[in-house]
Amino acid sequence: MKRTTAIAGLAAIALAAAGCSSSGSSSTSSGSTAGSGGSTVDFYSSLPMQGASNAQTIPLVNGIKLALAQAGGKAGQWTVNYQVLDDSTAAAGAWDPGQTAANARKVASDSKAVYYMGEFNSGASEVSIPILNQAGIPQVSPANTYIGLTTSLRGSAPGEPTKYYPSGTRTYLRIVPIDSIQAAAGLMAMKQAGCTKVAVANDKQAYGGGLATLLELEKGLYGMTIVSNTGIDPKAPNFRSYASTIKGQGADCFYFAGITANGAVQITKDVHSAIPTAKVFGGDGVCTESYTNATKGGVPASLYPLIQCTVATQNLTAYPGGKAFLAAYKAKYGVSNPDPYAIYGYEVMKLGLDTVKSLGAKGNSKSDVLKALFATKDRPSVLGTYGFNANGDTTLKAYGLYKVGSDGEPVFDQTLTPPKTVS
Repeated sequence: MKRTTAIAGLAAIALAAAGCSSSGSSSTSSGSTAGSGGSTVDFYSSLPMQGASNAQTIPLVNGIKLALAQAGGKAGQWTVNYQVLDDSTAAAGAWDPGQTAANARKVASDSKAVYYMGEFNSGASEVSIPILNQAGIPQVSPANTYIGLTTSLRGSAPGEPTKYYPSGTRTYLRIVPIDSIQAAAGLMAMKQAGCTKVAVANDKQAYGGGLATLLELEKGLYGMTIVSNTGIDPKAPNFRSYASTIKGQGADCFYFAGITANGAVQITKDVHSAIPTAKVFGGDGVCTESYTNATKGGVPASLYPLIQCTVATQNLTAYPGGKAFLAAYKAKYGVSNPDPYAIYGYEVMKLGLDTVKSLGAKGNSKSDVLKALFATKDRPSVLGTYGFNANGDTTLKAYGLYKVGSDGEPVFDQTLTPPKTVS
């Protein structure tokens, strides 16, 4: 998931600011008591545990902990010490560049660190990847989709992705399909819904701005008309002027590219007030109850029938092991229908555990872990069978389309596998 001009330079700023920011609050969790000496390896997650995104990140961490518990806190001969790092601050209510940099520096200085799960927001990974890259720490994101983190495809910015890898070696991978696929899936959904003129608003972060750009680049592939693509001020008190503008443009559908915390609920309300019949679309940054559910601070219930959004997760019960995962999750947490990111948390931890285990006595070598991750091919998992290409991108190619149920929760509707994407 989830570029302002300021963000683009944050990686360099973060590197220069070593020692100037304290690490975020963290908790330690392991399936068994951590050993000493050479028997222990350290795993970390860095995610925004405060603010609107925690409707997704709390279940994600629960999935991580479930996988670790099922493994008895072990990866083969190695005891895993897992620490939850928070890349958000209470003041920001979302991920914070300084806090993200502090988390990455903490892990980079840990001689036992072999696996870093993060970030959740693509803009945050712009900060952490260069720091972790210089330390050779394997990093796997369970959520990032911005294409510039791994490729120089159209829609990326100048200098990407090379600037994120100062060591010259790739150290970052992700288990979710990139935004060129998500944008195409969104266009497919809007085409199916009968949209004729689409207004796009983005939050100007790496994820939102990048996704919006890809919608424009790929619109011709799906015969869609985008009347405008507007970067908004996420802190604006309202978006009535914007809503009036797109009404004048004749928009019958609205797409928000960004995360819930960046004005998604308010702009959707204002667009709905101006164009009551407009259908509303979004990516995985808003496909969560904090956006869709009125009782959780989301949009009004009157909007439920109008909303569709995409997430890389499809019908969990249809996944290999999906039913078993849901049963285990319910048994541990008492929730039968967790946020889709729960299963990505589960798989990102399973991937790390299986990789370290496969290396035997070399499981504490971050360089060997990194090589093994990039060598992953045809891995059977709860997400389906996948591997990684040379860029670190997953070979998975599909997105799930979700609608909103009467209870305000996202409900799986169908799987979308785009036949064409930007190249």
